[in-house]
Amino acid sequence: MSAPNNPYDPVGVSALEPAAVDAAVQAALVSIAKAADLDQLKSARLEHAGDRSALALANREIGALPPAAKAEAGKRVGDARAVVRAALDQRLVELEAERDARALVEESVDVTLSTGRREAGARHPLTTLMELMGEVFIAMGYEVAEGPEVEAEWMNFDALNVPPDHPARTMQDTFFVGSEDSGVVLRTHTSPIQLRAMLARDLPVYVVAPGKVFRTDELDATHTPVFHQIEGLAIDEGITMADLKGTLEHLATSMFGPGVRIRLRPSYFPFTEPSAELDLQCFVCLGASVGNPDAPCRTCSSEGWIEWGGCGMVNPRVLRAAGIDTDRYSGFAFGMGVERTLMFRHGVTDMRDMVEGDIRFSRAFGWEV
Repeated sequence: MSAPNNPYDPVGVSALEPAAVDAAVQAALVSIAKAADLDQLKSARLEHAGDRSALALANREIGALPPAAKAEAGKRVGDARAVVRAALDQRLVELEAERDARALVEESVDVTLSTGRREAGARHPLTTLMELMGEVFIAMGYEVAEGPEVEAEWMNFDALNVPPDHPARTMQDTFFVGSEDSGVVLRTHTSPIQLRAMLARDLPVYVVAPGKVFRTDELDATHTPVFHQIEGLAIDEGITMADLKGTLEHLATSMFGPGVRIRLRPSYFPFTEPSAELDLQCFVCLGASVGNPDAPCRTCSSEGWIEWGGCGMVNPRVLRAAGIDTDRYSGFAFGMGVERTLMFRHGVTDMRDMVEGDIRFSRAFGWEV
């Protein structure tokens, strides 16, 4: 048999006492007022309006009250929670306004200041000049050929008729990959590209070979261990020195303007026979300084001519090494330094300016040379 129901005294539930509810509200209001930022307000909300807050726990006790006491206790707790929610909402508006005002000050952008962006780079003039020189030959029907910078010693020297005792084959002039007996070098000229073109292409052959080359030179105003060359090769029936001279005159005119004069001065290269040094008439004094002590020229040292490159008819030994019938075919080859050409065209006096990576040097040339 069940026990009789005992009368329920709501005052016995301490969490629902008016004093306890008022204390919880006051504690919440103090905590909310002290919240200095949104994170602290969030903590106050969890502590005083969350599921484990004093008012939330008091609200749970209402269900245990007799019907006559529920209405009064529910109104008391409901009003208290409404006060806390209103205080939270008001403080949220205040703190968000303070955050936005602070952001306007701290994150403001002065549009009059420089952006601080990394400045745009510039195309290196050597790259542009090599492409320009290549386009001159493309317009004449040549093809641009490429080859490896790490080259077999045979391709770099032997097949080009450079004898084993030639000074250029020593460690003093050549970078060997490994020991001097390794048979692998960093190419000292772009001539191996010409040989590769003769081995890989059907005749006739008209190629131009721009590229980077390596020699054990000290870096100074006129020398660098890594520089660029452009070489040309033409092999066909009936090729003569006259064809070579006409080709070089066209290149000189394209690089230095109309009226420039060239001359071929007898010389020696193992891979051409006959061979010649290619000279430009001084574009500063035009030869007027020769024999004239009153008007010296620093550009040509009052000689009237400036050495530009080397050229000649391809040595028959080189043609035979590539399997070409020398009774039927002949050819010419030439080569010049791209750095030297850039110095002539634009008055650059120190080759170190080209390799130091100073963006101000490259930017002065723009996108076109």
